[in-house]
Amino acid sequence: MAEDRRIIHEITPLMGKDVLYIADRHKKEFTYPIHNHSVYELNFVENARGVKRIVGDSQEVIGDYDLCLITSPDLEHVWEQNECHSEDIREITIQFDFSMGEETLFGRNPYASITRMMQEAKKGLCFPMKAIMKVYGLLDTLSTVKDGFYAVQQFLTILYELSRCEGARTLASSSYAKVAVEDDSRRILKVKNYISKNYMDDLRLPQLASLAGMSSSAFSRFFKLHTGRNISEYIIDLRLGYAARMLVDTAKSISEIGFDCGFNNLSNFNRIFKKKKGCSPSEFRENYHKTRIIV
Repeated sequence: MAEDRRIIHEITPLMGKDVLYIADRHKKEFTYPIHNHSVYELNFVENARGVKRIVGDSQEVIGDYDLCLITSPDLEHVWEQNECHSEDIREITIQFDFSMGEETLFGRNPYASITRMMQEAKKGLCFPMKAIMKVYGLLDTLSTVKDGFYAVQQFLTILYELSRCEGARTLASSSYAKVAVEDDSRRILKVKNYISKNYMDDLRLPQLASLAGMSSSAFSRFFKLHTGRNISEYIIDLRLGYAARMLVDTAKSISEIGFDCGFNNLSNFNRIFKKKKGCSPSEFRENYHKTRIIV
């Protein structure tokens, strides 16, 4: 698939031996276009009710507070002004590169929860208000810490507290974010991998159940127990993720994309897409491209 030149690949201020870049600023509006970058990012926004946060194929209007972690170099994102009328928006952007310590430091037991969180954040991860308030004081003062060692120490504390919180949500779909399927059950993993390779085909429950060596009814219960979704919901979400990616990255027609992603009926594709994404496929494509510029 050709690279989409409408997405800015941001060159971050982090230099070779730098660990953190912290930008704590007040502004009246969001103007920076959709982008991605090779380093990780934790972005905090305050007093920005009505702003639209776009991360991959996730589009949500935020409240007064928003905190989002992104750890994929390919996952495009933007905070769009939308219907925000605030005159004093605060944004704290923390870009960080812990690549030197990912295998040595984060591979150790005390950092296990942070490692898991980093993996989840490849799809973008947003945090609930309780978690935001837990780290608010640390975020609020981070840019004032002059000593680099203590700044990194304080930031690690922020990450640790966030990794222990409950209620964090992934944003982009796995298929859109191109995140590899992982699961603690070998049978579930086998079925998920099969679905990922054959999502465009007519997938039947008995066929999938046989891959797991189970009856249809037993597999349905087993799959929902492990994933929290029934098998048909999982397949639909996966197909929609691929469809959203194709809407963004290709010039194919809506009907072509629907067919290529396993929807044999255009009206059914439009209906399901709108129900799940809040807009039609054509509206999704149009709205998405409005947030991008050619460079």
